[in-house]
Amino acid sequence: MKEITLRSAEWFGREGKDGFIYRAWMKNQGIPDETFNNRPVIGICNTWSELTPCNAHFRELAESVKRGILQAGGFPVEFPVMSLGETLIKPTAMLYRNLASMDVEESIRANPLDGVVLLCGCDKTTPSLVMGACSVDIPAIVVSGGPMLTGNYKGQHIGTSDVWRYHDELRGNRMEEKELREIESAMCRSRGSCAVMGTASTMACMVESLGLSLPGNAAIPAADARRKVLAERSGLRIVEMVKENLTLSSILTKEAFENAIMVNAAIGGSTNFVIHLLAIAGRMGIPLELSELDPLSANIPLLVNLQPSGNFFMEDFYYAGGLPVVMKALEKHLHPHCITANGKTVKENNNDAIGYNEEVIAKIDSPFNLSSGLAVLKGNLCENGAVIKPSAASAHLLQHTGAAVVFENIEDYKARIDSDDLEVDESSILVLKNVGPKGYPGMPEVGNMGLPKKLLDKGIKDMVRISDGRMSGTGFGTVVLHVSPEAALGGNFAVIRTGDIITLDLSNRALSVALTEEELAERKSTFEPAPALTERGYVSLYINHVQQAHLGADLDFLRGNSGSKLSRDSH
Repeated sequence: MKEITLRSAEWFGREGKDGFIYRAWMKNQGIPDETFNNRPVIGICNTWSELTPCNAHFRELAESVKRGILQAGGFPVEFPVMSLGETLIKPTAMLYRNLASMDVEESIRANPLDGVVLLCGCDKTTPSLVMGACSVDIPAIVVSGGPMLTGNYKGQHIGTSDVWRYHDELRGNRMEEKELREIESAMCRSRGSCAVMGTASTMACMVESLGLSLPGNAAIPAADARRKVLAERSGLRIVEMVKENLTLSSILTKEAFENAIMVNAAIGGSTNFVIHLLAIAGRMGIPLELSELDPLSANIPLLVNLQPSGNFFMEDFYYAGGLPVVMKALEKHLHPHCITANGKTVKENNNDAIGYNEEVIAKIDSPFNLSSGLAVLKGNLCENGAVIKPSAASAHLLQHTGAAVVFENIEDYKARIDSDDLEVDESSILVLKNVGPKGYPGMPEVGNMGLPKKLLDKGIKDMVRISDGRMSGTGFGTVVLHVSPEAALGGNFAVIRTGDIITLDLSNRALSVALTEEELAERKSTFEPAPALTERGYVSLYINHVQQAHLGADLDFLRGNSGSKLSRDSH
């Protein structure tokens, strides 16, 4: 193997005062002198935090990674970065995804690291770590934290997607708060992220399908000892990746992104996949347009029978064979020769995968659902596009025309949704504005609006809902999301009014409002944006620089990457 020059040698390989300072202060941790002798320095980028329950077991997982790095002759150094706990952080973790990515990028570039292991699990921790690492482009491998064990309540398997059902039961007076409190302990009964194919598990599948992790990473439950085995093997592998100079840009080709898009359709992944994948592509300089996702997804049926698009859970997915079985089933669609983190191709990694439960992972010729997990819409209501998850929608609503019931912002929605005076019926289309990247700010997961109480009381369980926001990957329903441009920018979506007639036409990938161009132009001529927020610090930076959803909602000055070279060396 060709001898490589370690990046860390710029620190630890120096002589004189500079080398003395770099090594001496590290030695106060009890590190022997020989450790600094041309060993690859591997950073373990850890998003452990007790405020991020999904990642609360990561200190233990990091120890497994360290064992692997040491076995391979590397020098492990663990460091923390900003952790984004989806369930606790306000106003929304998405507001801080780009900030966390900046933390990761600058931490890697500024320190003597030759390679990095990215420990991530909760929804935004995975894309933020990958985005940050892409901006530096050194060898990197992802270790996901894994899903929690399936919940169990009164003999029934439950998961995060059931929260939305329980919420409607509570609002409809069919469940008491006391019972809901009992279900809390029954659902989140182990370490790990959501037990369904929500955003966290979708992100784990995304990194595996992109080739950024070892095969099998996506589905191993957090509580399963095999999660630690994978972590240790990842530590071993990153040292070899450094020696091979297998960087992120070597793995993240356009074909790798196309593979991930097709896999996402087959697993019924979260719609948040779209916004994160586009952001990662932007960091790598890979030309990827929102419009490209639809043709790649359209011919891929749903193979995985998991909530929220199906019935089972991530634990079942792992026991059925996990993501390698899905990728094996898609072999005629995927680019088989894409290189992955273990140095092997997609075909080599998945060629021998065996499925153990066709009820959980269906065959390609007899899929669980003919509907794809993703569709991209265009029309005069979303000039730059919008997304919907057909596999989690109601079939009878995928071709639907109805009158809009418009909520100007989330406060307006909360104030009126349960009012007896709300003029709405089951044919109406709920529209929520000003919850996009700039308008909220941060683009919260409120797109799967709860239905009006008066309709829940009638037994209605789904309606067409449209917003410029996002929805949780655990959510479901006929929900159109990520409308771009968002209402805060004054496009067509900004001027929709209650009573306007909207048509959702999935078969033609269309979302339109029955208004002429002249009517829309007239309304927009009198549009007045909401008063500018007087936020300081990062929020101000975010509002001024965040891009629209169809571009990945990254900050405009972060697109592309700066590499691993330092602009200045003070020593």
